[in-house]
Amino acid sequence: MSTEVEFLRDQVQRLNSALSHYQDRHRSEATSAPQGEEERHTETPAPWLSDQSIMAPLLSEYDRHMDDMTEQLQSYQMQMTAIRLKLDTVVKENERLHAELRESVERQLQTLPVSTGPGVEGDTLGDEGLISNLHQQIQLSVQERDQAMELWRASAQELDRLQQLYQITTSDGQLHVAEQQRLKDQLIQFQQHIQKLQVTNQKLESTNQQFLKTLTEQSTEMEELRNQLRSAKADLRMATAKVEEMTKLMQNVQDQIQRREDDAAEAHGREEASDRRLHHLQSALSQLEARLKAASQEAEGVRREQVVWERQVGELQVRCASLEEERYEAFSKVRDSIQLAEEASLQKDQVENVRKQCNSQIHRMAEELSALQLECADKESQMERSMREMRAVEEELEKVYKEGRGEPEYRKMEVLHQRSLNAERLKDDMNITLQSTHNKMKKLEMDYSEELSRCQEEVRRLQGSLSAAREDCSGVSEERLQLQQENMQLRREMEELRKASMMTQRRAKQQVSQMEQEYSLKEQGLEARVRELEENSRSSSADLTRLLSAQQKTSQRWKEEAKTLTLTFHTKLTSLKGELSRQKQRCQELEIQLVTDHETIVEYERQMAEYQEKNSRLQRRLTQAEQKATTASQQLSIMTSQRRKTSSMADLESL
Repeated sequence: MSTEVEFLRDQVQRLNSALSHYQDRHRSEATSAPQGEEERHTETPAPWLSDQSIMAPLLSEYDRHMDDMTEQLQSYQMQMTAIRLKLDTVVKENERLHAELRESVERQLQTLPVSTGPGVEGDTLGDEGLISNLHQQIQLSVQERDQAMELWRASAQELDRLQQLYQITTSDGQLHVAEQQRLKDQLIQFQQHIQKLQVTNQKLESTNQQFLKTLTEQSTEMEELRNQLRSAKADLRMATAKVEEMTKLMQNVQDQIQRREDDAAEAHGREEASDRRLHHLQSALSQLEARLKAASQEAEGVRREQVVWERQVGELQVRCASLEEERYEAFSKVRDSIQLAEEASLQKDQVENVRKQCNSQIHRMAEELSALQLECADKESQMERSMREMRAVEEELEKVYKEGRGEPEYRKMEVLHQRSLNAERLKDDMNITLQSTHNKMKKLEMDYSEELSRCQEEVRRLQGSLSAAREDCSGVSEERLQLQQENMQLRREMEELRKASMMTQRRAKQQVSQMEQEYSLKEQGLEARVRELEENSRSSSADLTRLLSAQQKTSQRWKEEAKTLTLTFHTKLTSLKGELSRQKQRCQELEIQLVTDHETIVEYERQMAEYQEKNSRLQRRLTQAEQKATTASQQLSIMTSQRRKTSSMADLESL
């Protein structure tokens, strides 16, 4: 039965493909078909695409094809009637024009006078040539009219033949409609029989479905248990995966701790770099102190020279005192710079108290500064001692002068004489020395002013370097504090991460132990349920075997009945196939007739185009003939007037 249905479907598809091919081939040629019809065919889908029956698509396609054929014939009839009317109008117009032309020519010929004079023979010969030409043109137009009439008669005969063919096709269509109705009745009977078979098959399928439901229920229960086992195994895998993830997290935490330790090491390296910077600052401070020592030594040398010159010249003490005051001011500035350095050292001590690793270096720097202060104090004490010794010498000299006054006068005179000599000599020497000392003092003053300005510039530069050193120390202290804070924060984070990792490890262990206990309980329950299901499946399989044996018996009986029904159905199908083959042959014959009709129509259209061209040529010739007739009439009128003049002249001469 399925093979027969497939055969019928193949036949329907083949017929549909042939029809679609024919329609596509002839749709472009049928230009005069209405557009509404084409839109209807394009918009309505093919019925066999939506209907699942067997013969209905073929019949509906046959009906549609017959409707198309009738519509095409009607359109051709309408076209032929329109063409016939046009031909009638053209023929009438040609006859009218021909009659008018004949009447005009006859009138012109009648108006021509018959003259036998000897002077008019040349003119008559020209007129006879024109008349012969006109007669030839008239004969040609008559021949063309006869040809057009013959073509019109042939087209009328062709139209009659097409009408006969249309009547034959309509009669064949009625026969096909009757056959179609008979086939529809047979199809309805077959469909009823098939519905009965389908009902019986549905009953069998319902019983089979009940058995299958029981089997599927048991299989679903087995599948559920298996799924539960799989889910339990998957949970175990998930637990193991979670444990692995926790281990990975622990490793990540350890890696983070390692990174934090590396960061701490980097911070320690930064602290060492800051210590190195402090060492460089200390070296710069030591250089500054060395310069200060050199400046103090130079000041001491100048002071010694001043002491020597004070011993020699007492008058210059005031100036030396002023110079000493200026020197003391310079020393006070140096002391201020030392105090600033001490303040910087105190600030550094505070920074070193915060940063324990820098304590030793800052203490060493403080000891060096204290040693420098002690050396400065020693130098000052030496200077004060030298001043005291100078004053003691002066006091001893004064005492000697005082004690010399109490000696005898002789000795006094000698001493005075000697003193006077010495005084004169000393006076000269002193004048010389004063002059030289004045020069030297001027030079010393200039040198001292230069040295003082240089020292002041050096002090300013040292103050700037001290301020820069203070700023560097403050920046280093801030960096150290920041690094210490970062180290403390990193340590706190490391401790928190360790605590969190320990807590996660404990929780993971607890969860794993709980999951193992739950999975063991689930496995035990599932094993017991699987045993129960296996027992149930054995009992159900025994029941199913009994039911299957009974079903096989009933199915054997139904198969025999189905065989008888299929035999009857095959016989009917063979008869239907014969009818289908006959219908196919008839359709092919109709297609051939349609092709021939279409070719004849195309030929007729071509002939109509030729007729129209010929009519246009005839129209042009008629217009030309009319023009020639008008020119000939004008010439005839001129000739008649000339003849009348000549005749009148001849009459006058004869008179």
